[in-house]
Amino acid sequence: MNKSKIYPVIMALVASILFGASAPITKILLGQIEPVALAAFLYLGSGIGLVVFQLVSLLINRQGISEAPLKKKDLKWLLGAIIAGGVIAPIILLSSLKITPASTASLLLNFESVATTIIAILFFKESAGKQILSAVVLLTLASIILSWDFKNQWGVSIGSLGVVLACFCWGIDNNFTRNISAKNPFTIVTMKGIVAGSFSLVLAKLLNNRIPEFRLVIIAMIIGFFCYGVSIVLFVFAMRHIGSTRTSALFGTAPFIGSILSFILLGDTPNIMFFIALPIMIIGTVFLLREEHQHMHKHEAIEHEHRHNHNDEHHDHEHIDGSIISGNHSHLHSHELIEHIHSHSPDIHHRHVH
Repeated sequence: MNKSKIYPVIMALVASILFGASAPITKILLGQIEPVALAAFLYLGSGIGLVVFQLVSLLINRQGISEAPLKKKDLKWLLGAIIAGGVIAPIILLSSLKITPASTASLLLNFESVATTIIAILFFKESAGKQILSAVVLLTLASIILSWDFKNQWGVSIGSLGVVLACFCWGIDNNFTRNISAKNPFTIVTMKGIVAGSFSLVLAKLLNNRIPEFRLVIIAMIIGFFCYGVSIVLFVFAMRHIGSTRTSALFGTAPFIGSILSFILLGDTPNIMFFIALPIMIIGTVFLLREEHQHMHKHEAIEHEHRHNHNDEHHDHEHIDGSIISGNHSHLHSHELIEHIHSHSPDIHHRHVH
């Protein structure tokens, strides 16, 4: 693996562990907090927690975090991500989680990578080879097996379908967020958390959801900070470097973490369909993780702003004041037309058409 991709891969894996823990942990809280109210406190926790984190970071490091700010043209993508992934998806997931075993729901969350990939390929023209497409087929097959309910006359579990629908909403969110992944991820996730959480809280009041005791609110917000806030920030950082399809593939390890925790924390007993789907999902995930991509490609001349350093193959520009900055920094800069070959992912510099 390219050394420059190790850190993004680690970020994606840590993000997956944090998010994977959310299903079994939030299912415990669902016995005491209604789904819409819980979604509100989880996302408010992620947004407010990141505000506190940034303030503490600013006190420690007076210069703050060097990241590109959001522009007016970015707001449409952010708003779409907030609606799809911050409001609709968590409410559907938490409602479905009430009637679905946490272990099954956790494994079904792997369908998010499929949804992200399908949307990325069809609507955003992100490249995908035979290996990725094979993985999509395997993960979809496993999701169908997990969703099948022999006791239901329709043959499909309503709760499982709800989880799959939530995954599609997060797939939309991931692709919208990809389009602004070069911008400050702390700002993106903070705004997503506070706006989505506030909307869900108002909705909970309109639905006459009972507001739980203060202790449970704090617990939900702490869970939201780590499982949604920190997790999504790491996800955005990773997506910036390796694209939405590859990041979602790594994020696909989250369901296995969630399933293991479900057995430990909730005493879930998996059925035969779980054991049939599990190896299929593992094989599909391995296909995604082992995907390699290299060919001659062209970079058109472009001017943009994002966090970068001058140690890669794409940032050899000079600064206006003639200064030399060795670390990560952000400013408006230009790229000249170039054509070369190297191993790459669909990051912010490699979203070319094949």
